[in-house]
Amino acid sequence: MAPRAVVEFGLDDLRSDDVRFLQEAAKVGPLHVRVPSDALFEHQTGHPPRFPAAERLFLARSLRWVTSAELVDTPIVDGLDALTAAGAVLGVRGEDDDPVLRATARTAGLDVRVVTPDDRAGFPVYEPEPLPAGARTAIVTGCFDWLHSGHIRFFMDAAQYGPLYVVIGSDRNVRLLKGEGHPLQGEDERRYMVGSMKPVYRCLVSSGSGWMDAEPEIDELQPTFYVVNDDGDKPEKQAFCAAHGLTYTVLQRVPHEGLPARSSTDLRGF
Repeated sequence: MAPRAVVEFGLDDLRSDDVRFLQEAAKVGPLHVRVPSDALFEHQTGHPPRFPAAERLFLARSLRWVTSAELVDTPIVDGLDALTAAGAVLGVRGEDDDPVLRATARTAGLDVRVVTPDDRAGFPVYEPEPLPAGARTAIVTGCFDWLHSGHIRFFMDAAQYGPLYVVIGSDRNVRLLKGEGHPLQGEDERRYMVGSMKPVYRCLVSSGSGWMDAEPEIDELQPTFYVVNDDGDKPEKQAFCAAHGLTYTVLQRVPHEGLPARSSTDLRGF
């Protein structure tokens, strides 16, 4: 039976390198993430978190690689004996490898897995198990630049209609629709981030152009439902679904319970 991997990680302003760290740490065994409270985060870093504890915990629990997560008020160094007794393995990033924590862990007899920058290189594509024939599926499309809690809640709601395909816009098409400077993150990175979320069955990059740039992928996947947020409701999408026999479903943009509304435009500053 694989040991449990444990990390303490802030998940503030979540980036692909953070997700890659958690993915690599999870190779040890089921991954438990200790998310510092706002007070503990500020004590450890010297500044308050950009995102509140509840939102950071929500992000942790949404990641495919995370088995469990909790908010904590005390640093992990205070509980190493308990982790040792449980047979856990402590995961740390190479550049965050604290000599004091490493020495204390060694004294406690706790195994440590150091995840280096080389370990975290690249954006591996997640490939799910095939669906049974005739499965009713849902699809959403978009740029999903600077992934945030609002996107994840949208994925959760859309996935209620069936295994969820997400088709992200190619870099070429995002620039066509939004202008130079977009997207902030490249298509491989955006595909990785979206595909790392539990509600997403599979993420692909569009091969078409314009507002219906995902048309080739939709023709191939044959989903049952095409789901959009109310601000993504376009006449072109309605007409496409009517012509192709897809059920067009418009959702209201609602943040997850207890979390603030988020916008990629606000987060990236343009």
